[in-house]
Amino acid sequence: SIGGIRDLALLSVLYAIGLRRSEVVGLNLDDYHSTNGNLSIDGKGGKPRIGPVLENVKAAMDAWVDARGDWDGPLFVPFVRGKKLTHRRMTAEGLALIFRRRGEAAGVESFSLHDFRRTFITDLLAAGADLSVVQKLAGHRNISTTLIYDRRGEEAKVKAAKLIAMPRN
Repeated sequence: SIGGIRDLALLSVLYAIGLRRSEVVGLNLDDYHSTNGNLSIDGKGGKPRIGPVLENVKAAMDAWVDARGDWDGPLFVPFVRGKKLTHRRMTAEGLALIFRRRGEAAGVESFSLHDFRRTFITDLLAAGADLSVVQKLAGHRNISTTLIYDRRGEEAKVKAAKLIAMPRN
């Protein structure tokens, strides 16, 4: 369904680019650059940044843009009666409602849209991405904010400690 196509694109940018709700609903069609694989993001505090749109996200985004049409305006839009596209901007509350319904249908226990952002940051750090790079991708002004999102736990500390080789006599 067209709703499924849109929602997959939404899920993709929330998780794989780590966008805030306000950033997602603020996107316009011309912010998506399918040829170079970038998404121009008007970040918190008016701080712009570029989000890399990787291959699997690009496929979801391209399918959505094809279904949506190429008219100028908001990238993600709501539907009237679940079927007809509107040309108005989706709200952050509407976005949350979509994912609450999707979560319930999938049998997922309570979660927030911000969990996608936390997972994005934690997964990057767990994969070995440099903290300052993750900070820039997340659009955080202070690196301490990025650290708040780190949910790797004790296992990551043990893994890091094993990187140190004790000198031998």
